[in-house]
Amino acid sequence: MELFNIRNIILVIVLILGINYYKSKQEVDVQSLSLPLDTKILAFGDSLTFGYGVARDKSYPSLLVDLLHVTVINEGFSGELSAQGLARLPSVLERHKPDILVLCHGANDMLRKQDLTQTKANLNQMVKMAKEKGIYVLLVGVPSFDILTFNVPSFYYEVAKENNIEIEDKSLKKIMDGENLKSDKVHPNEQGYELMAKNIARILSENYHLSAKTF
Repeated sequence: MELFNIRNIILVIVLILGINYYKSKQEVDVQSLSLPLDTKILAFGDSLTFGYGVARDKSYPSLLVDLLHVTVINEGFSGELSAQGLARLPSVLERHKPDILVLCHGANDMLRKQDLTQTKANLNQMVKMAKEKGIYVLLVGVPSFDILTFNVPSFYYEVAKENNIEIEDKSLKKIMDGENLKSDKVHPNEQGYELMAKNIARILSENYHLSAKTF
C-alpha cells in the first residue's frame, strides 16, 4: 500500500511538471512572435478583416497589435467584392504606406456566385500592386463549401505560387468547419478572430524581415 501511494505521488509530480513545461513552452511561443517595432501592417479585405460580429477591438487586426506590438491598420470593408477592393487599394496603399499587406479577400465573390476566374485576376493585381511598391504580402485563403467540408479554393494557392508569397490557409477553414469559432454561418466569433490573429502573427514573425520586402 505504501509503495502504491509513493507511486501515485510520483505520478502527480510528473504530471505537474509536464503541465508547467507545456505552459512555459506556450509562453515562449507567444513571446517569440516579433517584428521590427517600426513595422506598419495594413490589414485589407472585407467583413472578415473589419471584424464583423465582434467588438472592434476583437477583430484580428486589433489582436495583431497585442501579439506583435506594431502598428496595424484595419481597412476592412464589409460586403466588399474583390473588384471593389482592387479599385480601393491604390489610394489605401498611398495613404498608409505599409511595410506589410495582409490580404483577405474573395469571400463575397464566392457568396454572390461571381466569376472566380476574375476573382483570381483581381487578387493577382492587388498582390502585384503591393509588391511593386516593395510591400511584403501575406495572402489569407478563404474557404468555400466543397461537398462535405470547407476547403480553400485552388486559385488562392495559384496566386500565392505565381507571386512567390506566403498563404495562411488554416484559420478560416477551421473556423468554418466548426460551430464553436463562429458568430454566425460565415463570420468568426472572438475565439475565431483570435485564431486568425495568432496564425497570421506566427507566419509574419517567421517570414518577414526587411530583406523579405520587394523593391
